[in-house]
Amino acid sequence: MGDITIARLQEYIKEQDYKPELKQGYFLKLAEEVGELSRAMRTNASPATVETFKGSVEEEIYDVIYYALAIANCYDIDVAKWIFIKEQINDEKYKRNHADTLYT
Repeated sequence: MGDITIARLQEYIKEQDYKPELKQGYFLKLAEEVGELSRAMRTNASPATVETFKGSVEEEIYDVIYYALAIANCYDIDVAKWIFIKEQINDEKYKRNHADTLYT
C-alpha cells in the first residue's frame, strides 16, 4: 500500500461519487460526519485496528475528508492547488514560513 495524494483522492471521489446536484446533501453528510468524529474522539482510543475501525476517529476523519472533497468537486475546486495558497496566507498571518515545505 502506497501513499495517496489529496489530488488523487479527490479524483477518485469524483470518479465514484460525482453528483453536483447533491452539494447540499454532501454538506449535510459532512456535518453529520463531523458530529460522528466528535463522538468518536470522546469515546474511542486511537490508534484503531482493523477490528476496531468502525466508528473510530480514523474512520470519521476519512469520512469528513471524503465529504469535504465531494463538495470541492461540486464547485470544481482543485483542493491541492488551494492548500498551498492558503498555507502562504497562514504563513503571513502567523509570522511563519512553512508553506514551501509542503512539496518535497
